[in-house]
Amino acid sequence: MHSPASPSNALAWQKLLAPYARSDHRKAWFQLLTTSALLIANWLLMLWSLAGPYWLTLLLALPATGLQIRLFIFQHDCGHGSFFRSRRLNDLTGADIGVLLLTPYKYWRRTHAIHHATSGDLDRRSFGDVDTMTVAEYQALSALGKFGYRLYRNPLILLSIGPVYQFVIKHRLPIDIPLSWKREWRSVMGTNLAIAVVLTAAWFTIGIKSFLLVQAPITFLSAALGMWLFYVQHQFEDTYWRENPDWDFHEAGLQGSSFYDLPRVLHWFTGNIGYHHIHHMASRIPNYHLPQCFRDVPEVQRVTRLKILESLPCAWLALWDTEKRKLVSFREARRTATT
Repeated sequence: MHSPASPSNALAWQKLLAPYARSDHRKAWFQLLTTSALLIANWLLMLWSLAGPYWLTLLLALPATGLQIRLFIFQHDCGHGSFFRSRRLNDLTGADIGVLLLTPYKYWRRTHAIHHATSGDLDRRSFGDVDTMTVAEYQALSALGKFGYRLYRNPLILLSIGPVYQFVIKHRLPIDIPLSWKREWRSVMGTNLAIAVVLTAAWFTIGIKSFLLVQAPITFLSAALGMWLFYVQHQFEDTYWRENPDWDFHEAGLQGSSFYDLPRVLHWFTGNIGYHHIHHMASRIPNYHLPQCFRDVPEVQRVTRLKILESLPCAWLALWDTEKRKLVSFREARRTATT
């Protein structure tokens, strides 16, 4: 459960967290180069393993998936302008990583910024979030509407078909954004063109079948696990949703984002994104400073802490109960409605 934090206003929080909101070129380059080298080596090893049983290739996809998720966090930091000190270097790095991750960098950067600005605000549910209805909104739906929302929130759909649709299909043509977002549309088209170049190069070198046999499982697993990380860091029982004017940015960051308390090796593969509450409080803190901030600042330790086994039941939460101020499952919402 949550405990109240000490700083009482935005200025106090800014002063408390500002020492960690600084980029370090040496740490950033070390992270980027070592992770990229490991991923390339892992990828080539998977390609070599195709000569043997395919289960070996799939086994090797596991560390490659972790490395690709780690690269995604670097792109994520670039989008917040925190990975490198140079904005141009952040943008170049983010765009390059985006080709591998099938994620148009500037499109993702803008929608993710909207997520940060509106997270936990019931009146501004928009881009970059897992769609979440209140119990009353769900109960007001037609039978077909309820079926559609239940299908969307089904964990098997949300963590398998959903990520594939998001990264492989929607990112190629995000028709939900306005045409006036010209920079973002250029990023989408540029990323699509770069992906086409990569596929063409694979066709004329190792062959498109070999390329897909290696890359497809990495893409699927990293998309699914990435979706789970994003999901569980906001979709837990005592998360934060409020209507205006009661919504507060810093309360939303602390109460509406969990600390995903992973083993150290998983914190490494996931680029410390488990310290998600700190990230939402101060998005300019790069991933490589988040653990130190958590250790140094007691005020950010009093949040919802989830370990892996504790997080699994969160998959069945789907509706915000405005009276109880907690996320509930469809079953709990139905039980409450009949009592």
